[in-house]
Amino acid sequence: MDDRIVTGEELEEDTTELSLRPSNLNEYIGQSEVKENLDIFIKAAKIREESLDHVLLYGPPGLGKTTLASIIAHELGSNIKTSSGPAIEKSGDLAAVLSTLEKGDVLFIDEIHRIPRVIEEMLYSAMEDFSLDIVVGNEGSSRSIKIDLPHFTLVGATTRAGDLTGPMRDRFGIVSKLQYYTIEELKDIVKRTSKVLECPIEDDAALELATRSRGTPRIANRLFKRIRDYALVLGSGHIDLAITKIALDKLKVDSLGLDDTDYNLLKAIIEKFNGGPVGIEALASSIGEEQTTIEDVYEPYLLQTGLLKRTTRGRMVTDKAYDHLRIPRKDTLF
Repeated sequence: MDDRIVTGEELEEDTTELSLRPSNLNEYIGQSEVKENLDIFIKAAKIREESLDHVLLYGPPGLGKTTLASIIAHELGSNIKTSSGPAIEKSGDLAAVLSTLEKGDVLFIDEIHRIPRVIEEMLYSAMEDFSLDIVVGNEGSSRSIKIDLPHFTLVGATTRAGDLTGPMRDRFGIVSKLQYYTIEELKDIVKRTSKVLECPIEDDAALELATRSRGTPRIANRLFKRIRDYALVLGSGHIDLAITKIALDKLKVDSLGLDDTDYNLLKAIIEKFNGGPVGIEALASSIGEEQTTIEDVYEPYLLQTGLLKRTTRGRMVTDKAYDHLRIPRKDTLF
């Protein structure tokens, strides 16, 4: 659902607010271990005057994988070229992307798990040997051409690390998992956003917004912009706790950051499948959502907050979910 206010997926409006993204590691809030390790690896690569090892960033959407890729390029003093797994469908697409690279460049491929297997195999030699073998010509008169590539750093991002093949994962020298942000980290991000957008927000309002942002900076920034609208129309433009609560309630974002879709998912398991367990296919069909959307966008946060659990037999809601939704358990009705 592209209009979902708390989705972790990137929307078009995210690309129009590039100023919200930090440009270096010092400005980047959160992900302390990942940040500290990258700082060491980047400095070592610069001392050796070598390209940085290929980097794999994985975790739920909206946690800053694209931002980190840009920061890596900035810290290396290199240019960054971007693409995505779905955009690289055939060998010519990969050759076109790689042919634009210069020595030391960073190539960022988002959704790298969606690269077709035949293209993935071509990428192996590019990552290991910095060369590309492509076949040209028609069947019967085809020939192989080897293209030498400059040394570059591939930064791959994925929400589904388990979908990457073993050989692909093994070719990344640096593998980092991004975690959900703490409320304090999100509060700091909200305060930074308020300065960038020149829209002041009080501390208690920033804390309330951070609490309802699902541990995700992208969601925090998106909600901030909607609260800013309410503050401008209903108030003085200054964001306080009262206007924050009004806006978030109107947007149907509850105290844990859940919205209607989360409620529908949890209620479906409770009401249609007696609390679970239920298979992901049946669950997706029952609420009219794609299976991958549930697994990538909704489920990780519900698992993180302890409202949902996965078992060998399927998904089940927890006691905490019954309490949060104020739904009595069937075994306590009589």
